Amino acid sequence: MLSSAPHTSGFIHKRVLSDRKLQSEEKSSDEMNYAAVVTDCVSQMGYLMRIPVPEVRLQICSSVIAFYSRDKHKPSFDGVCPTRLDYRALMVERSGLAETLVMSLALMEEQLPVKLRLLQTLQILSRTSEVNCGLMLRAQAAQKICFHMSEGDPSGQLLFRSSEILWNLLENGSREEVTAQLSNADCIASLKDAFLHLLLNGFRHYDRQLRNDLLVLLSLIAENPGAPLIESGFIKHLTLFVTFPELKSHNPLVRNLKLSFSHEDFEMKKLLLNIIVVLSKDLAALQLFKEGRVMLALMLLIKPSSSAVRSGGRSWTSSQQEELQLQALSTLSALAPVMLDDYMTCQANTCLLLLLDCGRGHGFHGSGGRGGKKAQMRYCVRVLRSVASVENEPLQQDLCDQGAVGQLLGVLRWFVGRPEEEDAVALEIQMDCQLVLSVLCEGDMHRKELFGSDGVEMLIQYLSLDAALIFSGLGHNKLLLSTVDCLWSCVVGCFVTEDAFVAARGVGLLLRLLQRSPRRMLTPLMAALLELCENPQAVAQLLHWSGERDATAPQLLLHIWRTEEERMGVTRDPHGVIADVKRPIVSRHQEESSSSSSSSSHDVSAAVRDVSENLRANIYCIFCKLGFEGLSGLSAEDHVTLSIIHRYLDFKVGEVVHEVATELSNEGATPVPSDEAALKSIRAVSEATAESVRSLQQSILGRRQQEEQQEERRLYKEIRFTHKQREIAAEAWRNYVARTSNYSVLKAFRRLQEQRSTGEPDAPSDGETQEPPNTLSDQ
Repeated sequence: MLSSAPHTSGFIHKRVLSDRKLQSEEKSSDEMNYAAVVTDCVSQMGYLMRIPVPEVRLQICSSVIAFYSRDKHKPSFDGVCPTRLDYRALMVERSGLAETLVMSLALMEEQLPVKLRLLQTLQILSRTSEVNCGLMLRAQAAQKICFHMSEGDPSGQLLFRSSEILWNLLENGSREEVTAQLSNADCIASLKDAFLHLLLNGFRHYDRQLRNDLLVLLSLIAENPGAPLIESGFIKHLTLFVTFPELKSHNPLVRNLKLSFSHEDFEMKKLLLNIIVVLSKDLAALQLFKEGRVMLALMLLIKPSSSAVRSGGRSWTSSQQEELQLQALSTLSALAPVMLDDYMTCQANTCLLLLLDCGRGHGFHGSGGRGGKKAQMRYCVRVLRSVASVENEPLQQDLCDQGAVGQLLGVLRWFVGRPEEEDAVALEIQMDCQLVLSVLCEGDMHRKELFGSDGVEMLIQYLSLDAALIFSGLGHNKLLLSTVDCLWSCVVGCFVTEDAFVAARGVGLLLRLLQRSPRRMLTPLMAALLELCENPQAVAQLLHWSGERDATAPQLLLHIWRTEEERMGVTRDPHGVIADVKRPIVSRHQEESSSSSSSSSHDVSAAVRDVSENLRANIYCIFCKLGFEGLSGLSAEDHVTLSIIHRYLDFKVGEVVHEVATELSNEGATPVPSDEAALKSIRAVSEATAESVRSLQQSILGRRQQEEQQEERRLYKEIRFTHKQREIAAEAWRNYVARTSNYSVLKAFRRLQEQRSTGEPDAPSDGETQEPPNTLSDQ
């Protein structure tokens, strides 16, 4: 016994090492080895659904459902382990089982329990798998399931399972494909019947949620222009529910309908308003909306007193009412431009302006509320912008009669006085207000006078905006553009507002923005400045303006001209002189467009198109107002540029004539002798003008060179004089040092002074006085 102990101990040690080695080895699996067999087996299971035996079909569905079970099975004693869940799901996807099961739905018409089990199976298959959803859609699953979803089922599972499958297909499959399959009369009728049933007969929380899910599906279908929603009668029913409970109706569908004003009913109300927006592009639907008085219902939701609406002694909460008000305003912004008659009949302008006034803090509704009243103002102004953009004169006149101009100016002043309120929403409100003012005042002198000095003061404050904010990314660049547009529409053309703007130094603010703004902002600023130059006071202010680094307005305009030509690629020599007298102002882009595309009779030529694509024409027109002579503070480089601007119109005429001759040559057309002589004469005059301008530029540069040389000689003369003075001062200092350090020199100097005082004829002059040699060394 004792002798065998070491042998037994060694055996146990070897067995433990062997077991550890086996445990450390990677476990092998036959999953991929049998993948093809498993795929074929699962596929055959789907085909077994053809057997008309309910028990077989139920068992097949149960087996498929078991594939997706996460229950942990204990391994059997023979070492066989269950396959992984992701492996089973992969095999089901590869087998195409989902498509086969969808096709088998047609065999379950008389077997409701089997159909419910099959729908449960399809629900599980489509829950997370995009592959299965694609296979199901290929078998027209959305259409087939939706068509039978409203059939009789006391348990309600048929409708629930069908709805869940459709949602899975939307989330994991192609939304466009699902919408296309549901956009037929049968599916819409089935969805409508199911929705009406749940709306009128569903009282459980679950029923209301399912009702809203169906309404979302109908909203997606409404986005398809080809969906027969009107033919199915759904839109006619929709108008009844949208206007309930704001409008009373004797229609049997809503006579006994009562809302619980729960969260689900609140969501349904918002979904109904959303469908109205989607359908606002359909003219036939708009007619039904008019008949159903949808506009009136929206106005009742929007009015501040609409929170008093009651139904069965209950109503929306204050937060729900506020959100519905915003939703109704958003709906109105889409619906009002296409239903202007109903909009005017409901006196919507008055209601919106009243609500806008409340949003600024006047009255009970001006303070408090969830998130403040800025959202109210935002949507009110958005509606006003949408209806004003239609350019309907009676509507615009009604807005002005209701005091919209003054009220919008009040909104802008309210924001200007609250810089802490500056955010993206505030900027959007201000831009929309300015846009509405621009539309209302454009071309109407009386409305521009209504804009008046208050409006001019507002514009001055916005034009005083720090140019650095343009690059902030918050939207100040858009605000500046809308301000310039408002200036163009509300000020320019009216002597009263123009004089007020000029008196407030508005021209100087425009020039300051021209000096600081990026290139893309210069076009509207330059155009507004050009229009203001029709006012003599504006021209005088422009001539006396001085900006950063003491730059004058002509210098700024000339700098912009040179920058513009450099950007366009106009050929100039290093000094800015005309390099090509035949094409003195043609840019590289013009030459490329002329050579790459052959102009047809309806195309705009490159020479004419160039006028609107850059700032040179505007700068030329401004100089025509300022004059080309007597401009102070200009350098030689500025005069060289100014000489080109002075002849810009002549060069442009020659450019157009050159294009005409080129087009005639390309088309093989020969002008009559008189026209040909005229073309040659104009081109010769243009070249002679360019040659004359180039000579003038060279003379300007020559004079500058002479002036520089004269200045150089003058400076050199001053330098020589300075050096001479320094030499004289140094000589005087040396004499002084010699006198104070050498007594003999001092005696000689005194003797010289005495001789000068006695007037001896042989006394030497100051210039002849010589310092004794080595006076310092003799001491």
